[in-house]
Amino acid sequence: MTSENGKAPAVKLSLPLEYQQDLFSELRSEDELVILARGLGLLRVVTNLLHSYDVAGNNLIVVVGADERENGWIGEALAEHAAISRAPLARGLSQVNTDMMSVGTREKMYSQGGIFSITSRILVVDLLSKLLNPETITGLIVLHSERIIATSLEAFIIRIYRQLNKEGFLKAFSDNPEPFTTGFAPLATMMRNLFLRKPSLWPRFHVTVAKSLEGRKQAEVIELEVPMTESMRDIQNAILECVEVSISELKKAGTGLELDDWTLDSALHKSFDVIIRRQLDPIWHRVSYRTRQIVNDLTVLRSILHALLTYDAVSFNKYLDTILAAHQPPPGSTRQSQSPWLFLDAANTIFETAKRRVYTGKTNDAEAPGLNAALPDSLRPVLEEQPKWALLAEVLQEVERDVYFNPTIRDSSNGSILIMCSDQGTSRQIREYLQTKDVMQEDTADGDIISDDSVNAQPSASFMMRRKLRGYLNWKKDFARVSASLFNENQKALEGFTDQKGANGYRGKGPPNKRRRLRGGSAASAGAGRPVNGSLQIAEEKASQVDKLMADIQPNEIDSIQKEEVAVDLLEDMEDYFELYEMSDLVVIHPYDGDMDEHLLEEVRPRYVIMYEPDAAFIRRVEVYRSSHNDRGVRVYFMYYGGSVEEQTYLSAVRREKDAFTRLIREKGNMAVTLTLDGKGPDDPQEQFLRTVNTRIAGGGRLAATAEPPRVVVDVREFRSSLPSLLHGRSMIVIPCMLTVGDYVLSPTICIERKSVRDLISSFKNGRLFNQAETMLQHYKHPMLLIEFDQNKSFTLDPFAEHTTAIATAANPSDLQSRLVLLTLAFPRLKVIWSSSPYQTAEIFEELKKNQEEPDPIKAVQIGLNAGEDPNDQSFNQTPQDMLRAVPGITAKNMNRITLEVDNILEVSNLDEDTLDDLIGKEAGRQVYRFFNKSVFDD
Repeated sequence: MTSENGKAPAVKLSLPLEYQQDLFSELRSEDELVILARGLGLLRVVTNLLHSYDVAGNNLIVVVGADERENGWIGEALAEHAAISRAPLARGLSQVNTDMMSVGTREKMYSQGGIFSITSRILVVDLLSKLLNPETITGLIVLHSERIIATSLEAFIIRIYRQLNKEGFLKAFSDNPEPFTTGFAPLATMMRNLFLRKPSLWPRFHVTVAKSLEGRKQAEVIELEVPMTESMRDIQNAILECVEVSISELKKAGTGLELDDWTLDSALHKSFDVIIRRQLDPIWHRVSYRTRQIVNDLTVLRSILHALLTYDAVSFNKYLDTILAAHQPPPGSTRQSQSPWLFLDAANTIFETAKRRVYTGKTNDAEAPGLNAALPDSLRPVLEEQPKWALLAEVLQEVERDVYFNPTIRDSSNGSILIMCSDQGTSRQIREYLQTKDVMQEDTADGDIISDDSVNAQPSASFMMRRKLRGYLNWKKDFARVSASLFNENQKALEGFTDQKGANGYRGKGPPNKRRRLRGGSAASAGAGRPVNGSLQIAEEKASQVDKLMADIQPNEIDSIQKEEVAVDLLEDMEDYFELYEMSDLVVIHPYDGDMDEHLLEEVRPRYVIMYEPDAAFIRRVEVYRSSHNDRGVRVYFMYYGGSVEEQTYLSAVRREKDAFTRLIREKGNMAVTLTLDGKGPDDPQEQFLRTVNTRIAGGGRLAATAEPPRVVVDVREFRSSLPSLLHGRSMIVIPCMLTVGDYVLSPTICIERKSVRDLISSFKNGRLFNQAETMLQHYKHPMLLIEFDQNKSFTLDPFAEHTTAIATAANPSDLQSRLVLLTLAFPRLKVIWSSSPYQTAEIFEELKKNQEEPDPIKAVQIGLNAGEDPNDQSFNQTPQDMLRAVPGITAKNMNRITLEVDNILEVSNLDEDTLDDLIGKEAGRQVYRFFNKSVFDD
């Protein structure tokens, strides 16, 4: 095809499937929101669309919402397309993703045209300042449109673009349908935010998609259901019982939320705990400590459930040890803060069964009078292997046989084997198993070498598991000193939720001597040595038993000749160790990586794909890959644990996506068309005039009309918040500038410093707020401090009670309110404005601007600068400065010296004490040095 410019060269596309071609034709002809099912190649469609505009050479296209990896994908794909199409005018992708790129550089790039991927915060500032004139933009491509809400920066960008540019195209994309189905008329709301009329839905069951993927020769799929071991099934059932009890406890808590839909099935959803937390967020400060703990426990239990199916037995037991330590107070503590699920019988099953998978030994209860009871004479290593390992080895043997009997590949596949799994940890585990599964076959003379009586010829993980057990026992020796730190870290997340005035630590609960049932089947549960805080106790093995177990699994001759895991490779003597392999000899192990998996399939061109864990999106990617290449055969082995949470999670994810598309199709059929698509109200001149009339005539004032809309000067760092967008929505002209004093300038006399409550607390901690108030008083007649709360949270300081104690001092033990009183006493002219949300803030600003002169942006920028100082020199990165201010010893005075002399925080942390002394003084230097060099284990 050719682009819209008739003289442009022909465009060569890489869209072999019918549904891809139909979608591309739709996108070229009209603006729409495309919602495509996961795994159907959304980025491929986007890159082909961008290339079709790129070859003309005279277009300015802006891509919004792309992350770093997607930018890499799009840039690489555009370069390939340009080479194939031999398009001399194609320019590829240019990224604008850092504040350090100067204004002049950006202006020059924009004037030359091309395709730009720009971060939202930079783009909105450039559009408002007309550095990038919206009228010159050919079109806007919006990725991840499911993230866009009315107050987001992306919605602000689209509104500015549509107000000033009615001709350019606008196309939005998403491959995540679930967010479009929550709330009232969610699709219509999203279309209104995007200023689009037409949604285009492409589920997997779409007729064209199904025909494209099922019409040609399909991939050969072999489904392998792996039975779990008895102990794994017992642990899974126990965890699910704990989850069920936790949900029922939440229902009893009376939080006032709709909990009828919360079932065990919904608890398997990957963001279940996030959804609960989001629902509880507005009343989080009012729910009890126990309820918060249960919400936290659901996250922990889900992570244990995932670890059961992915970790090996030793790593899983080690993980449980860390969880127990994080929930168990150190000896001598009187806190009673254990999670409720830890007292269930099911929790005992989890911990005891997990230990029996690693090693076992019988405890004699009758001869055990106390905590120091006699434990078994010997501990025997069990080292249960994951069932998938043996099946994986069997599948690889089958592939080897297949390759042996069919040595010539009849298609263009490489013959390599691709193993896909969920994460890097599983990837390392599989790699280690495949490297060591044949180690123990040569030596069976020693009875301890193979813990079970398996057949010698079978692959075994014995070597790997013995090595892991040695590492676990060595780790366990040092674990005691870490466990106290783990508990303290866990408590920090929940500490502020208790009553701050309850200094005794158990206010509202039973006294510390209240009886608690202890866990553990040994004498540890019944002995007189139970700690006073009723903490959980596990029957610990004696040092002598551990030493004997350690001796049993010491490396033998065969072990010692195996290479250790490579931690650091300096790449020296590469010729001796590295060589090029034939692709047919390769086994590639890779974690699922979203859209990047398409690249992997295209580059590796595997003949065999082993899906170690199920993933619906990857199955579709294989379908698309196979249907796109007639000459490449693929055999897929699909492995999953039968009757497991893994299987249930996969099926429920597929069902949720199907239901989401069904609801979207239904809403699309009933949706009203939005007509105000220009981002603006009516164009009637009389209406526009009436909008500028100020009808407030109190105090003898006059009815006045301004010739232009009101202006607000906004600091560029404020565009992280939604307030500039809301001000723009109220027909105010937002002028972004690099301000030294204040965040918002409403008039020559009114300057406002905006603080969220968390910012306010941190500003009090580091003393920055007093400096900001002082500079505002020096330069403005009416300085104001705006304290802004979140839209969906209570208009009260109670939720921040846990943070406010940190700013209390010995002389003044009070909290945030007293600091505010001190601030107003110190600066009587400083007005404090309280706002319940950004929406109310926009209304307040509108009221404050009435009968006021418009601000001068140039004067606002120059205020606070020294004579001859350039405002662009002030643009240090704000986040590292905020981090640095929180370091003990850093003050407003020595802050500038460090910022000018040192490049980044990493460099500050590595400075020696003498250098710091020279920079900021002896005492401050000592404090900074001690902060960065303090041990994490110390209190």
